[in-house]
Amino acid sequence: MTHHKYLSIIGVAGIVSWIAWIVVLNKLDPMQSPELALGMFYLSLFFALTCTFTVVGFYFRMWLYKNEIYYNHIHIAFRQAVLLTVIALGCLTFLLLKVLTWWSGLLLIAVVTMVEFYFAAREPV
Repeated sequence: MTHHKYLSIIGVAGIVSWIAWIVVLNKLDPMQSPELALGMFYLSLFFALTCTFTVVGFYFRMWLYKNEIYYNHIHIAFRQAVLLTVIALGCLTFLLLKVLTWWSGLLLIAVVTMVEFYFAAREPV
């Protein structure tokens, strides 16, 4: 498969995920079933943000590194998109628990950055 097919699949999945997130916001009542509403909120937002960050990250990497293998860009963009999504959802969770402060957010970013450094160091040059 070429990178255009991968990106098309990821793009369609992202659109479906954003639609699912909007449906969750409008149709599920957190007062009637808080576990289901919260779970579906986080799940649909996870997929939506991951797909969006993957596509944006891929095109940013393609713009930044013009003459490289595109398949590697998709792999790296997907990994970084998942990590960015973990940061975003982690901050939302901290906010929900009323423990989000500037230093707890920075600590979360630092931990995820160390995870990214670990994976980046394991990649062949």
